Amino acid sequence: MLAMWSVPVVATEVDDAYLDSILQIQEVTVVENRKKEVIKPQSLTGEQLQNLNSQSVADALRYFSGVQIKDFGGIGGIKTINIRSMGTHHVGVFYDGIQLGNAQNGQIDLGRYSLDNIEEIQLYNGQKSNIFQGAKDFGPSGSIYIRTRRPRWDEGENYRVIAQFKTGSFGLINPELIWEQRITRRVSLNATAEFTHANGKYEFRYRRLNLDNTVAYDTTAIRQNSDIDAFRAETSVFGYTDKGRWSGKAYFYNSERGIPGAIVNNVFRNGERQWDRNIFAQGSWENNFTKRYQMKMNAKYANDYLHYLRDDSKELYVNNKYYQQEIYFSMANLLRITPWWDASLATDVQWNEMNSNMSLFARPVRFTEMVAVATTMRGYGLDAQASLLGTFVQDEAGDGEVHERTMQYRNEWTPAMFMSWKPLADAEWDINAFVKRAFRMPTFNDLYYAEVGSKNLKPEYTMQYSLSSGYRYGFTDAFMQSVKLQGDVYYNEVTNKIVAYPSGQQFRWTMLNLGNVKIFGVEASAEGNARVGGVDLGLRLNYTYQSARDFTDKADSYYGHQIPYIPLHAGSVVGRAHYRGWNFNYSFIYTGERYNAQENIPANYEQPWYTHDASLIKDLNIGRVGCRVGLEVNNIFDQDYEVILNYPMPGRNYKVTLKVNI
Repeated sequence: MLAMWSVPVVATEVDDAYLDSILQIQEVTVVENRKKEVIKPQSLTGEQLQNLNSQSVADALRYFSGVQIKDFGGIGGIKTINIRSMGTHHVGVFYDGIQLGNAQNGQIDLGRYSLDNIEEIQLYNGQKSNIFQGAKDFGPSGSIYIRTRRPRWDEGENYRVIAQFKTGSFGLINPELIWEQRITRRVSLNATAEFTHANGKYEFRYRRLNLDNTVAYDTTAIRQNSDIDAFRAETSVFGYTDKGRWSGKAYFYNSERGIPGAIVNNVFRNGERQWDRNIFAQGSWENNFTKRYQMKMNAKYANDYLHYLRDDSKELYVNNKYYQQEIYFSMANLLRITPWWDASLATDVQWNEMNSNMSLFARPVRFTEMVAVATTMRGYGLDAQASLLGTFVQDEAGDGEVHERTMQYRNEWTPAMFMSWKPLADAEWDINAFVKRAFRMPTFNDLYYAEVGSKNLKPEYTMQYSLSSGYRYGFTDAFMQSVKLQGDVYYNEVTNKIVAYPSGQQFRWTMLNLGNVKIFGVEASAEGNARVGGVDLGLRLNYTYQSARDFTDKADSYYGHQIPYIPLHAGSVVGRAHYRGWNFNYSFIYTGERYNAQENIPANYEQPWYTHDASLIKDLNIGRVGCRVGLEVNNIFDQDYEVILNYPMPGRNYKVTLKVNI
């Protein structure tokens, strides 16, 4: 709901001529979203984000519970996210409220999105439990919401310029400029431009043992073909009306990167390169027509280009170009039936097209219509939400020459229910639960890719059950400031689960349909803030246990085994100390033992890995100019590790940051 109220203005100094007069001051209306989320998300905001040892959104997400990051190493390496072991394709990534799309392979490379223009990242399990949203928001099994900077003005302030420069290991050069401008009392602009260059060369150790534990290979080398040159620019305009708000965004990203090959049998292959160009424009408008009725509309156009080159004399030559377009429109309606009962109706329409320079390419086109009905009720400490999402998909594909163009249809209904209960009215303690069924269509690559696609590939379905409890307490004591505890227990079942593995090259995948995967997990987190003398202290702990096992066919040798790359145990520790403009930050990330293939046998065993990172930041003012100087040290103890088999990660590395705020 939009909360609307009038702000009285009090004059403290008035000219003598007006002392005996009555001043009539124009009413100012402030519009803000009243939070109606049934279950609160995990979140990182403001200074928390800026103080993390993180270059991209993917790096920051490592500190959430229940998350696994696929990281192929280096600044230019592809980084994707998996929530609660259900797979990358079941994660919706929303950028300023509208989902990022990739109909080709369904994966969003989160390494492309810098943290420097981000003010909040939220992670929702199930879905965002707010019924006033587009129909697509009800779809994913888990969601990441990224909110970029929005100008906030002090009195008399009309513009702000932020210049930042980072440099460090791997030849990193990363300048960025942010310009914010107040255009009118109700309209502001944010524009940012960023360039990233890195040669990606880092030392690594490649060590492999034979089955009898004798050393097969033990080599130290320099990682090659991990360079990147990337440019990002985006402009956003934010405005308020008497009864609502609107925003518009234009985004441009262009990059060239080397794709470091897998290191197999001590052979290093580096013949792959990738060029990306991503452009989109999107807008959002919402209005409070009456006290009981609101409407929100979102629209987006995206145009993506990808060029993939494999030029290795030992492998088949590939030089493919892919073109994608997307048009999306959404309208959501919210009706406040009573003070304790809301209902919503959302309808979305989306069109996706993909083409390529490949001969006899299927040229798929997908039309998707979605409709979501939802309701929320509140009372006696209980919030309950129910929703039903209908998804209607029509795929048209065929090269029109050898293969006649054909249509495929699929209609699905997916319900969800969320509940939150506060047992004690005067305590910040809540008990939450949700159950949800989710559905996702196979991607264009899954269905039509020349080497691995299959038109008969079955869609994936998920069932999610979750029970959680959270407790928050604020102290009046001079030492302890606040404590927050959270615990989750969940069970997920994925039917016809599709898993993509890198088949020697990052861009080529081997598609497997595991059939039935059952996931049981436990998440626990604790966060505390304290003050000792003039020092502010903070500590955040996360732990995740996940049993994600394949129960497709009892005849399989891997029946009941943990699925690849999902650790049983994982966790993180983030600590900070702040004193008179000095910020010290420390983080520790642990990922337990895993297996790199379906069979949990010694030959497929992956050892646990962990990293320690630290940073020291100094904030100071030089006249009216604010400055920040920072030093980061990552992987302090220079551990050799791999997130994905045969893709070694960097050892100890450094980064220096200089930021100026005018």
